[in-house]
Amino acid sequence: MQIRDLPYADPGEPDARSGPRFLLWLGRMQLGGQLKSLCWGLLHFLGIAALPYMVGTAVEAVIDRSGTRLALSGGLILLAGVAIAAGDTMLHRTAVTNWITAAARVQQLLARKTARLGAALTRRVAAGEVVAVSTGDVEKIGWFVEALSRFAAAALTVLAVCVGLVVYQPALGIVVAVGIPVLALAVLPLLPRATRRADLQREKAGRATELASDTVAGLRVLRGIGGEELFLERYRRASQEVRVAAVRSARMWAVISAVQVLLPGLLLIVLVWHGVHLAHEGRITVGELVTVYSAVMLLNYPLRHFEEIAMAYSFSRPSAKRAARVLSLQRTEAAGAAGPVDDRGTRGGARAAEDAGTTGGGGSAGSSESAGGREDTGSGEAAGGSQATGARQGSGGGEAIGRSERVGSGEAVGGSRGVGGSGTADRGESAGGRARADAGETSDSTRTADDQQTAVDRGTTDGEPTVVDRGTADGEQTAVSKGTADGEQAVVGTGRAVGKASAGAPDGVLAATPPAGDLYDPATGLLAPAGRLTAVVCGDPDAAGRLAERLGGHPAYTTDLPSVRLGGVPLDDLPLDTARTAVLVQDKDPVLLSGTLAALLDVPASGAVSPERALAAAQCGDVLAALVQGSTADDPMDAHLTERGRSLSGGQRQRLALARSLVTDPEALVLDEPTSAVDSHTEARIADGLRELRAGRTTVVFTSSPLLLDRADRVVFLHDGEVAAVGEHRELVVTHAAYRAVVTRETEEEHTGAEQHARAQDGSHDCGRADDPGHAHHSSHSDDPESGHSNRSGRTGRPGDRGQASGIPVRTIDIEETA
Repeated sequence: MQIRDLPYADPGEPDARSGPRFLLWLGRMQLGGQLKSLCWGLLHFLGIAALPYMVGTAVEAVIDRSGTRLALSGGLILLAGVAIAAGDTMLHRTAVTNWITAAARVQQLLARKTARLGAALTRRVAAGEVVAVSTGDVEKIGWFVEALSRFAAAALTVLAVCVGLVVYQPALGIVVAVGIPVLALAVLPLLPRATRRADLQREKAGRATELASDTVAGLRVLRGIGGEELFLERYRRASQEVRVAAVRSARMWAVISAVQVLLPGLLLIVLVWHGVHLAHEGRITVGELVTVYSAVMLLNYPLRHFEEIAMAYSFSRPSAKRAARVLSLQRTEAAGAAGPVDDRGTRGGARAAEDAGTTGGGGSAGSSESAGGREDTGSGEAAGGSQATGARQGSGGGEAIGRSERVGSGEAVGGSRGVGGSGTADRGESAGGRARADAGETSDSTRTADDQQTAVDRGTTDGEPTVVDRGTADGEQTAVSKGTADGEQAVVGTGRAVGKASAGAPDGVLAATPPAGDLYDPATGLLAPAGRLTAVVCGDPDAAGRLAERLGGHPAYTTDLPSVRLGGVPLDDLPLDTARTAVLVQDKDPVLLSGTLAALLDVPASGAVSPERALAAAQCGDVLAALVQGSTADDPMDAHLTERGRSLSGGQRQRLALARSLVTDPEALVLDEPTSAVDSHTEARIADGLRELRAGRTTVVFTSSPLLLDRADRVVFLHDGEVAAVGEHRELVVTHAAYRAVVTRETEEEHTGAEQHARAQDGSHDCGRADDPGHAHHSSHSDDPESGHSNRSGRTGRPGDRGQASGIPVRTIDIEETA
């Protein structure tokens, strides 16, 4: 392959089991270039090796006074010179081509692996190490590939010269044939020590690069806290350690180079002394002595390539090992399990992971009528541990969607939706107000004798589809959705295949499409129902970040955990692009690249959310004004952002990143502390905008802010890596001490004292005050827009900004109940 053909259409699948195996694989992939380089190298080295014979022939022609032989020898020397020049030129050209193409192949492999792993790469390999692998290590690997063909040509040339000398002049040829291998192998005892020193140098250089990368990334913070000189001194020490290691390594290679010069010199002295005695005795001619002497002299040149290949391998072996380590990383090492026994994931036990309306052994019913159609949501749970939920929407159905998800020993979710319906599966709007339906109209759950569980949800209105979800004890389930109107039908079979098929198409005919449905993590028991806003509270911020990455299908530190499931489909079983399209994760510190705002928001998206709507939902009005004010462009979309958005405040950067995520409009959006750097008033507006824009889409927000928690459809509290409580914020802050401690930073003693104080205040004031509906409503919604304080846990502010969120119970009376 030529340089002009780069990059490779497919760099191949490397053998990354070890460094030597990776080098061997790379050599095989470069076989064509290696053969070309070998041929030109043989022409070059054999031309050099032939010169002594031609010179010896010319000397004998002069002694014999033969002009013809002298002219012939001169012509052969001229041809040898042309061959040497042409071979050297093309050898250098092909060798450098091998170096560049090999380095390009490795860089393409690293780039592809980086794209596949995403943010998980820097969790497994330090950022500085990745930089070192993609720069210095690639260069050393390319050097070995380049030197390989030259060494092969040099080794074949040395072998040919030794055989030729034995045939040409056995008395001296035997000495050369014995001495040359000794010279070539004499440096072998020194190579292990040289390799160890080279490894140490490479290790210290990698640490220095990592330290430099981390220092540069945090330079702004270091300058702010006055730690710049401290880290500069650390880098100086690391740099000096690299220099000392490099000097020690260079000393060993200098010894090897000296041996490569000393031993051939000794061989040459012995050879000349022995040859002179043979010539004096008349056993050889002077021309033969000159030929053998010249051959041994010129063999020093190809012999130096033995030193080069040894040095190249010593430096490239640790580099190849590190490159192979990066290339061997996978998204996950463990496939998703069949499912947990119940909602606690793999840890066993009972845990509430469904809405408050779900009851064991049966189900309640609720419905709401709207102008667009009829919406029913049904759910039921069998006593045997099988839970089935069926949902119907719209009576004039033209599109039916069936979904089946098996969780544990038998949880299935089935749903069908008519085109004429309106609303979501969990909420419906009616003329009388908003109605929540958390239980179904009809749900039958039975367990058969062969340990199979069957959940059937049937509609009673003409035109509505019938959904049958069956789950078996081995973790498989079948979802069959049938509709009477023409439309599309989505079927999820065993939880591993997702697709769409037209109505009337044969069962099992599926097309590859991103899955839809509940987002479920079997390891923790976290369940985010489809189309709802779920807030997750976790006492450990690092654990929250890791869980957020797991929900997006990113590899975790521990790879023995089952895969997260979306709509019953393990994310690890999906193609990478499909998984990334279905679930988007925004971490705590999103990166803003330099460029215009329009370029920042020009991301792969569904097209359903415009940049203007996303910016409005993320409350970026002041950000747009600031960009226009600091730019020559009149349109804020044309305003230029500096690297990482350093010209903006932390809250402004966070809101732009949130707008970028909202533009993408994924099936499931996971946000990790998306409003940690904004003030409370802006945060409240962001919460409302997020809820409105993501209506009907699955959204998971990791936060401990009471403002966001109060606006979530459901709140999940994680403790010690497991779901500890599920409910609404105002319920959990009163009933769950651990949740209250995380959200309000209030200890149990402080909470008890606050309750006693509240009871004392109630006793000392008018008894009717607590029963005033207007007062109760005001107490439970006491956000003060003029306070300027934050309701977020960990911020300063009045504890009464949100009565129940502060840990003080406030009696709330429903006006409809009093009526």
